[in-house]
Amino acid sequence: MKQHIAMGLVVLSGLFVFGAVHAQDLPKPKGKVILTVSGSIKNTNTDANTAEFDREMLLNLEVRELNTGTPWSEGVDSYRGPLLRSLMAAVGAQAGNLSVTALNDYSAVVPSQDGEDYNVILAMDLNGAPMSVRNKGPLFLLYPFNELPSLNNEVIQNRSVWQIKSIRVE
Repeated sequence: MKQHIAMGLVVLSGLFVFGAVHAQDLPKPKGKVILTVSGSIKNTNTDANTAEFDREMLLNLEVRELNTGTPWSEGVDSYRGPLLRSLMAAVGAQAGNLSVTALNDYSAVVPSQDGEDYNVILAMDLNGAPMSVRNKGPLFLLYPFNELPSLNNEVIQNRSVWQIKSIRVE
């Protein structure tokens, strides 16, 4: 009997955690907002039904380090940032396309499936230092070009937006 009760608590505890993650709003950013996510999302933290993120919030998602070269740099660099799929899970995004927009209003449509298929990251750090606007920051949508050389093509390069300010889930 004690064993059944303990298992029941585990299940109830799991349901509580699941409900807390998916039913409540995201915390509000404490620092400077560097990314706004809008559109078809379930989890928000503003009155405008958007999700705003500061650097700390993004670093609290599932973060990955990626050592890769890019078509816009020489050699291999170390990039670090949250996985795109982790961000989409945090905002409760539905599968679909993402309209990724840069500070200069350049925009590219990125299938959300790319985050699942290729471990795409939102690079925030370059070689151990936060990325500035001057070096493609604050966020750079980065594919693992060295791990999967087939990604080094015009379609994927056009999806690799840097200086990201917003993502709209469509």
